[in-house]
Amino acid sequence: MSVVTTTTRDLLETPVLKSAISKASRRLMPMLVILYVVAFLDRTNVGFAEAALGVDKGITAGAYALGAGIFFIGYALFEIPSNLLLTKYGAKIWLARIAITWGIVSACFAFVQGETSFIILRFLLGVTEAGLFPGVIMFLAAWFPNKVRVKMFAIFYLAQPFSQMMGAPLSGWLINIGDQVPGVQGWQVMFFVEGMLAVVAGIAAFFFLINSPQDAKFLTKDEKKALLDVMALEDSVKEETGPRGVLAAMKNGKVWYFTVIYFCLQIAVYGVTFYLPQQVAQLTGQKVGFAVGMMAAIPWFFGIFACYFIGKAANTVIRRRNWGTALFISTGLCIFGSAWAGANQLPVLGIIFITLAVCSFLSIGPIAWSFPTAFLTGTAAAAGIGLINSLGNLGGFVAPILRTSVNQMTASDTGTMGVYALGVLPFLAAAMMFATRRFKNKADELLEQEPSVETGAPGSK
Repeated sequence: MSVVTTTTRDLLETPVLKSAISKASRRLMPMLVILYVVAFLDRTNVGFAEAALGVDKGITAGAYALGAGIFFIGYALFEIPSNLLLTKYGAKIWLARIAITWGIVSACFAFVQGETSFIILRFLLGVTEAGLFPGVIMFLAAWFPNKVRVKMFAIFYLAQPFSQMMGAPLSGWLINIGDQVPGVQGWQVMFFVEGMLAVVAGIAAFFFLINSPQDAKFLTKDEKKALLDVMALEDSVKEETGPRGVLAAMKNGKVWYFTVIYFCLQIAVYGVTFYLPQQVAQLTGQKVGFAVGMMAAIPWFFGIFACYFIGKAANTVIRRRNWGTALFISTGLCIFGSAWAGANQLPVLGIIFITLAVCSFLSIGPIAWSFPTAFLTGTAAAAGIGLINSLGNLGGFVAPILRTSVNQMTASDTGTMGVYALGVLPFLAAAMMFATRRFKNKADELLEQEPSVETGAPGSK
């Protein structure tokens, strides 16, 4: 008697499933990218207002660093609860709610009066945005099989370079325009307009997002079945071997392992992002504005291509591990290089190093998320992914404080030592990523299997 062994590759080879994945990608990914473009813009546009906030509202470098980083405290505290509420109410309602509320808070930055209101609003921005990123990761893990998931993560991650490539000139332009309006400052106009963009995006998300393949009217009956079958096969393996429930996920050693990796990644991401406008201005000797915004967009332009093509090609576990390791090493080296170029007044070389660092850490993100989504499902995924993202994102809290503290301790006028400090942790993450070769995961084995048919008698060994 023949026994047929079904693998994800068997299912992925069917034209009907390919059609379903293609349709889902075209329908869902643009809205998700737009949401994260606006989110990342509202997180980091504070870099364009740093100097102006100091002049107009007396916000010191220490208060700015605390405000820039405290976003991630609010984010971390409410991340897991937000994820659990998303599983209850569905992505359509919850992601829309997140965008609308953080947009309102972001717009309120136009009315900052001093250090206290600045720090409180940064904290509230983290609270209201909590759950967006892990919610989308869960959403994509429910819609797309493991084999193509890194590609979808990479498309989603394109929001970061798009946000900075378009957002940097936009922020600089809004500041320049706002400075010409009597009675307001340019940075106030920037915060208000970009906050309202998030509100509009949240309203649009309610109409464009769909909670699950089962609810998708744009799929045929056969396409729904094909997509649900392959996701059910993967989920059955996750449920068999992975943690079950919230507490089990929060105690799982692999979840904490990837939390450390993600923390190191975020140190690099936000250590560069928060200070990129000022670093470019220092390298070029220009004031922060449209010209600096255009130059700050260069690294993100090249990051688009690196993130997409590496994410598309990273469709095996070995590639994900090896490329992730190499990209972490590249990130650390390039951060060191950007600091060295700045100290030696080599602006062109500095921009090149920053560009390579951005290309490297952008490409790591989709790869890093492929590992936990391969063994987490259900409420365990809500808790585990939320934990990794919330505690990992505390790297965004640590990065500006670490950079400022090191500069103060070393009395560095150029900020070189602070940048060097940020470049150390990616090397730890590289070692940890390489060590994942010791992990055994049935979901990864399922991913690597070739289509096959086994023949044998029932009960035979």
